[in-house]
Amino acid sequence: MKLLGENIKRLRLSRGMTQPDLAEVVGATNYSTVAKWESGANSPRGKDLVVLSNFFGVSVDSLLGLDNNVCQMVKESSSEYNYIPTEISAGLPDHVEAVTDAEQIKIPDSLMGKWAGHNDIYITRVNGESMNKVIPHNSLIAVRPVSSETLKNGDIVVYKYDSEYAVKRFYKQDNKVIFRPDSNDMSFTDLVIDLDRNDLDIKIKGKVVLYIVELD
Repeated sequence: MKLLGENIKRLRLSRGMTQPDLAEVVGATNYSTVAKWESGANSPRGKDLVVLSNFFGVSVDSLLGLDNNVCQMVKESSSEYNYIPTEISAGLPDHVEAVTDAEQIKIPDSLMGKWAGHNDIYITRVNGESMNKVIPHNSLIAVRPVSSETLKNGDIVVYKYDSEYAVKRFYKQDNKVIFRPDSNDMSFTDLVIDLDRNDLDIKIKGKVVLYIVELD
């Protein structure tokens, strides 16, 4: 099934994914499973074919090489995401909570990489210079809702604090949460939250899993 392996590899690379990334998608315990599929040394079983078909948005017949759709779909593949047309900044009004009918934005799967097609991701823009070392002003960001328990120090998050939204790096130390800018402008400072307070109005709205930078 060499053609099947070539199609799997072509689709994987079109998403910017590594073999371990795809192994995680199909629930394989080791990336060598995907490596064997792609080399033709082994073939995915029926249930794995269905998972691959659903994930890449192609038919099983296309994966198997029974038609020529894979090459065409790799060239044209893109997905739509909810787009919140309000820039995330250090002082975003609370009205973003009222956005119920989000606009749609189409982004090529090759640009979204392993996050292509994830329907829990929304897209918005960054406003301001508080993260300009990594995310310049007006860049698009892809945000995925996550549990705060899964966050690691240094992750970039969108959070709400006292009716304002911002994007910063997340750190947790003892009973404190620190939201830290990553900016060339030293006027931006840490926001330190004491979790022992009972009057907190703070919520992590999601983790920034990808950002799209517009270069001059």
